[in-house]
Amino acid sequence: MSKKDAIQKSINKIRNNRSQLDISTLVDGVLKGDLQSLATSITLLESTNPQKRQQGQEILDKLMPHTGKAKRIGITGVPGVGKSTFIESFGKHLIKEGYKIAVLAVDPSSQVSGGSILGDKTRMEELSISDKAFIRPSPAGTTLGGVAARTRESILLCEAAGFDIILVETVGVGQSETSVHSMVDFFLLLMLAGAGDDLQGIKRGIMEMADMIVINKADGDNVPLAKQARINYKNALHLFPPRKDNWIPNVQLASGLNNEGTEDIWKEIERFYSDTAQFIDDTRKEQNTYWFKEAVNDLILHEMMNNSKLKSSLITLEAEVKNGYISAFGAAQRIMKTIKNV
Repeated sequence: MSKKDAIQKSINKIRNNRSQLDISTLVDGVLKGDLQSLATSITLLESTNPQKRQQGQEILDKLMPHTGKAKRIGITGVPGVGKSTFIESFGKHLIKEGYKIAVLAVDPSSQVSGGSILGDKTRMEELSISDKAFIRPSPAGTTLGGVAARTRESILLCEAAGFDIILVETVGVGQSETSVHSMVDFFLLLMLAGAGDDLQGIKRGIMEMADMIVINKADGDNVPLAKQARINYKNALHLFPPRKDNWIPNVQLASGLNNEGTEDIWKEIERFYSDTAQFIDDTRKEQNTYWFKEAVNDLILHEMMNNSKLKSSLITLEAEVKNGYISAFGAAQRIMKTIKNV
């Protein structure tokens, strides 16, 4: 081995050791509840850089035995419903109850620039300064339902860091919220009263996924409207078929601005975890399987787009499908034949 090769080998060894040392340090930091280590680990997982992404994955793999103990709660609602104000009020109540909470707040991304406002942390001023809370704003990107691509992995990291309750706030822009529903135990839907025809203003599908509906901003002159909306939604929920866990979603009133309603909401969520405990473990196993398949699909597509022959075929067939020259299923079959011949 030449002197030059020996030096390069030594440099590579130092780099590898440094990388391993950083990973070990971050793992230890997360387990100790160090917020900087947690934030850095999430950043690595969210990175589009393959090497950094791999480091983040190594950290998560080492932390997996320490995950799964937190309550996972999804919170969604249309823009303007007051999600951030409600979450701050709700979060402060949970902290008073003795819990450590993490808020994974997903902000809208520009479809033009890809930029995100990431303003949730500034809108939760009191919560953001608490040593019992961790707020992580992430850009939604193009992920379905406004959920950041790595949100589920961030949930696991927060659990490893010792947080008792994980709140996932989604954009709530009228898209399917299936993504957030498939990564949480409890799905809370925030609604407004007096904003037009309440029952027509939301798709039936999202109501069927909701474990609770909360009429927010039930304060001042809006209280009578909120009470009437509560009756309307309760009647609508009775029309849905029974659930396998036998849980009957309730409709509550709240005012994030006045810190009202949070105690009753939390009691209802605690009742949910008590009444459906035997189903939650099975649900999480189903979710794990779902996300495994999603990850496989993502990796297959990624590999296809990085293979020159497959990418060329994909682009050609996509244009043919778009212009109606071939069916989507027929194009997919041709892609599979191309894959087998690569």
